[in-house]
Amino acid sequence: QVQLVESGGGLVQAGGSLRLSCATSGRTFSSYAMGWFRQAPGKEREFVTVISWSGDRTYYADSVKGRFTISREYAKNTVYLQMNSLKPEDTAVYYCAAARGSYRYTPEHLGEYDYWGQGTQVTVSS
Repeated sequence: QVQLVESGGGLVQAGGSLRLSCATSGRTFSSYAMGWFRQAPGKEREFVTVISWSGDRTYYADSVKGRFTISREYAKNTVYLQMNSLKPEDTAVYYCAAARGSYRYTPEHLGEYDYWGQGTQVTVSS
C-alpha cells in the first residue's frame, strides 16, 4: 500500500510560481513512476506530467511544457512539481499518483496509476 499526500497549493497571481510536493509512505517509492494530474471544475481529470522510477525520463502535457518541472527526491520519498509562469487556466485541483511498472515506465493515462492522493487546490488569478 502506498499513501500519497499533496501540499503546496494556494492562490497566486498570473505569472507567479508555486511548488507542489507529494510525500509518499512506504519503502517502495523508488519502484513507482510518479505523475501529476489536474482537474478543473466541470472538466475531466487530465495528465500534467510524469517521472519514471529511474528518474531520468519525464513527459509533460503540451499545455505545461516549458513552464512546469517534475522532480523526485528519493531520500525524502517525495516528488515535486515546480510551476512557473502560471496562467488562470492552470487553476485546478492537482493530484499526485503512483504507478507500478518497469524502470523507465512513464504512464500518461489515469487507468495506469495504482494510487492517488487527495489533491491540492491551485488557483491562479488574472
